[in-house]
Amino acid sequence: MPIATVNPATGETLKTYDALGEEEIERRLATADAAFRSHRTTTFAERALRMNRAADLLDEDQQHIARVMTTEMGKPIKQARAEAAKCAKAMRWYADHAEQLLADEEPAERDVKDSGASWALVRYRPLGPVLAVMPWNFPMWQVVRFAAPALMAGNVGLLKHASNVPQTALYLEDLFRRAGFAEGCFQTLLIGSGAVERVLRDPRIKAATLTGSEPAGRSVASVAGDEIKKTVLELGGSDPFIVMPSAELDRAAGVAVTARVQNNGQSCIAAKRFIVHTDVFDAFAERFTAGMRALRVGDPMEEETDVGPLSTEQGRADLEDLVVDAVGAGADVLCGGERPARPGWFYPPTVLAGITPRMRIHREEAFGPVATLYRVADLDEAVAVANDSPFGLSSNVWTHNGVELDRFVQDLEAGGVYVNGMTASHPAFPFGGVKRSGHGRELSEHGIREFCNITTVWHGA
Repeated sequence: MPIATVNPATGETLKTYDALGEEEIERRLATADAAFRSHRTTTFAERALRMNRAADLLDEDQQHIARVMTTEMGKPIKQARAEAAKCAKAMRWYADHAEQLLADEEPAERDVKDSGASWALVRYRPLGPVLAVMPWNFPMWQVVRFAAPALMAGNVGLLKHASNVPQTALYLEDLFRRAGFAEGCFQTLLIGSGAVERVLRDPRIKAATLTGSEPAGRSVASVAGDEIKKTVLELGGSDPFIVMPSAELDRAAGVAVTARVQNNGQSCIAAKRFIVHTDVFDAFAERFTAGMRALRVGDPMEEETDVGPLSTEQGRADLEDLVVDAVGAGADVLCGGERPARPGWFYPPTVLAGITPRMRIHREEAFGPVATLYRVADLDEAVAVANDSPFGLSSNVWTHNGVELDRFVQDLEAGGVYVNGMTASHPAFPFGGVKRSGHGRELSEHGIREFCNITTVWHGA
């Protein structure tokens, strides 16, 4: 994929960029290494001052950067503004909490004495330059949820962003520079995917984080494993949205629509598989399908638009292939299912029922506004269908039955269980998955500690 801004609402190429050459990559690696040696010695108060300044600048730039994001990857403009605001909020949260989250820890006094020490502690120290390989779907949030904790911990970052969001990537580098972070603390590398291995193998890079597809995660993890470097991976998701008889159906169906089509349906934590108890299946399906059918698909720059285009032509083709395969194997199309005759890479909100394991969409992630409906007979079947996926990012459960709730929390194979509400990320809560959804955690104290040297300090009696 060329490094270029291509408007997915029109298919027009607006701006292209040359990839960095070997000499410039080397210069930036050297700059990052030098910046780390200085940045790691700054105080939390100094870092917080700069991080809060970055948040203030982002608030001032909100309308501008929202239009850039919408132009590059097609999310509705109101969602782009919300993404920018969420990033500023996370920056301020880490500015306020990093020092406390990384404070020295003192083991229990009896354990210190038992070890033969006069005193001991655990200290969190930064690792160094971290490579971040990030996707286009939340082109600011995915980056900031790494960059804010990493910079506050004393690390520095090098961003290899998706090739279709270069203007957003360059804005982020400029934002942290304007906020007062020293040159090299956060740099954007305009490189193709083929150059990632060379950067990751460089001894000055100490760790890597990737949000993206399973194949991309495998590639980065393989190289990092060969180099014995730490990775955090947040990969695909096919989150279940389980509705039991005690659920408030009107509210559940309304949230289900939002949960499926947020970001034009292109979200790892979007609900994708709707698993509904047979007693309320028909009522839920009617409400949910009506809600999906009522969504306004159109120009993402218009405030009234609910669903914009998919980010790439290939992305739409991949989604279509899943729908065609499912219909060919007997799935029922309750709404949508056909590409509209208009410019751009649009696809309508679509609901499929009668899904069976022989359909590809049962196992593969549908990255777009396509929902699958499953009818289940009881709690056991709901859990079994929910877990019958290679992914385990998050999950949604709608019930007011305490026994059911306990079972879901205990048995669902996912990094999160959201009860009577939609999965969402917040800086105070850890975020990540299990199975092929990746490993490690972002956000909260768990996220900021992922790229720290957790150091035992022991002092003899």
